Amino acid sequence: MTVPERPARGVDPARVHALIVGVETYAAGHQWDLPGPARDALAFHRLLLAAGVPEANLRLHLAPLPPFRPGTAFAPADHAILRSALVNELPPAGGDVLWVWWGGHGVLDRAGHLRLFCADATTADKLGVDLESALARYSSDAVPGFAEQLWIVDACETFEEALAFREQLPAMSLPSGRRTLTHRQTVLRAAGRGRTAVNDPARATGLFSEILLGLLTDRWAELPALPAPEELFSAVRGRFSDLRAAGRTTQCPEIRLQSPERTEILTSAQQGVGHPRPGPRESALSPLKRVVDVLMSYSLMADPAERQVVVSALNPRVTGTLPRHPRARTDVTGIVTALARQYPEALLELFDAVVSVDDDPERRRELTDALEELTAARDGLRGPR
Repeated sequence: MTVPERPARGVDPARVHALIVGVETYAAGHQWDLPGPARDALAFHRLLLAAGVPEANLRLHLAPLPPFRPGTAFAPADHAILRSALVNELPPAGGDVLWVWWGGHGVLDRAGHLRLFCADATTADKLGVDLESALARYSSDAVPGFAEQLWIVDACETFEEALAFREQLPAMSLPSGRRTLTHRQTVLRAAGRGRTAVNDPARATGLFSEILLGLLTDRWAELPALPAPEELFSAVRGRFSDLRAAGRTTQCPEIRLQSPERTEILTSAQQGVGHPRPGPRESALSPLKRVVDVLMSYSLMADPAERQVVVSALNPRVTGTLPRHPRARTDVTGIVTALARQYPEALLELFDAVVSVDDDPERRRELTDALEELTAARDGLRGPR
């Protein structure tokens, strides 16, 4: 990505601040490794530097995965440090514009709040930032400045219950003040409710981050002022509509606009001019329900004899342990649940058996995407963000 050196400026760069977070490695261990967020965060940091924002105004917090070396000074991305930045450091800065960039693992808790895990999160203590709580603080009188805010979050929003955590998520609320009508908050989220955010470990970048960085670079003349949110999201929506149509992702980014004049949430799957109505694979479903729905779209699954042909194609050590039921949907749900929990490698055998009987190309693609999402969810926090 080539960043211009002297963009035109619509605001005073000295009045612009940013919190930039990229977490690639976690205290939970190597199974949580996520190559990409630190590189994406550093690229965004360079973009704002090139736009004239003083380096002192850019709070860069990274947990890079070796052997990547950022080549610039950064602070850790542990929970206490990031919480202090949000609670103690940024609010008194007194700026006009706030950019927040966060890349790393996330999960949608049972209250519908997006939890963003910090670098010191472990499997027993999943330390993180409650995004809804942070947004509430930054739209209250606890933050007297930053009337214009743009929050960009590239993280999964897989349902908490789909990950079957052994330990509950800890309470992570930030202190808030009295609500006001002085802030304009725009929040861009990568995945959409219940979905994973695609990460490319080979190229070390998040799909959403890569697209946003490209779009922001195209708009370099506007920086460091915030871009027009709906125009930016229209471009995001168009890119992801094409990617979903090509089968590269199922994520549906969303934008939340909150200001004195309006509060509105739009998703990239919502119908609009030039954007087709979303199909079944674009609806926000839990990973398990999505797989079951796709399997039940096959007529063979409604027939007990054909369903048994599929089950018989699985490894005998697996078939003997599967719970069975005479009702088709209950039977399919029990089979998929048991495979995902006890024999995840057999999900591929299930796929092969189904498409061997009915190889409809569209359903095959739907089943591929659904099983990949279920596998990512059951693996906990590996691969997707």
